[in-house]
Amino acid sequence: MMSGIVKLRIINLIGAVFFAVYGLLINALPVAIVNGFICFVDVYYLYDIFKAKEYFKVLEVRHDSEYVKYFLTFHERDIKKYLPSFSFKGNEASVIFFILRNSIPAGLICATKQSDDNLFVELDFVIPGYRDLKIGKYVYQNIFMKKKIKKIYCNPGNSKHDSYLQKMGFVKCGLNKKPFYCLEIG
Repeated sequence: MMSGIVKLRIINLIGAVFFAVYGLLINALPVAIVNGFICFVDVYYLYDIFKAKEYFKVLEVRHDSEYVKYFLTFHERDIKKYLPSFSFKGNEASVIFFILRNSIPAGLICATKQSDDNLFVELDFVIPGYRDLKIGKYVYQNIFMKKKIKKIYCNPGNSKHDSYLQKMGFVKCGLNKKPFYCLEIG
């Protein structure tokens, strides 16, 4: 039922450690050996996950891209769960890009430039298997800085989305008497 493989491996490792110790305490060697093996497997894969080099690429697209429409339609239900008020209104002023993680389109950013150095992010969405904050850190710490963006505004969403924004460094602020999140870069 877990969406993240890292959490699953960590919880599995903790459970296997307890069962291995339990097996030793009650002299049930098969229980101890099997769970000891599971511990080694989990440690191996966790090490593999944390040491793997990941490649990120930003692919900027036009607002009328067929793939953007398809992606938004395909993930509409999940997007609405986190950002119930989101409605795509792409136009010539829109800044839209996919974040490719190891060449997989794992995230989509839809934004509008408010000025040369201010941006309003309407959608910051990452598909379920990649919600480990790496894409957000990559985008907010690298991409927007390279684009010389100084301030980013974002709509609030559900509590999980708001928690994500706070982890990325956003703070609650007001814009035109509406609640928003703001991030100052640099």
